[in-house]
Amino acid sequence: MQKLTKAEEEIMQLFWVLGPSLVSALIEAMPEPKPPHSSVSSIVRILEKKGFIQHKAYGKTFEYFPVISKKAYSQFSLSKLVANYFEGSVNELVSFLVKENDITLSELEKIKQELSSKKSLKN
Repeated sequence: MQKLTKAEEEIMQLFWVLGPSLVSALIEAMPEPKPPHSSVSSIVRILEKKGFIQHKAYGKTFEYFPVISKKAYSQFSLSKLVANYFEGSVNELVSFLVKENDITLSELEKIKQELSSKKSLKN
């Protein structure tokens, strides 16, 4: 899997929300000012070359759909982030988040519950 540019990721976010879409539907879902159709079409073609989307042809009209899930790309991106910025240590990431962000007790409790449920699944 390849890393996406910011523009490619914005288009993929739309696909993950909208599902199968025409380029015109993607543009309609974008905030103002709307980018030119040709720009969005170019990004869509790049995403297809990278293997993130595929298309179905209906005459001259193409409907594009995601083949890489948001979860799969999130896992890929997070693993790259952990490897590049936290020496591959999830512990370093969590420690950073706790120290550098205002994490509430409620959020910490949820993290603790997640860890407990994962631990009980392994047993």
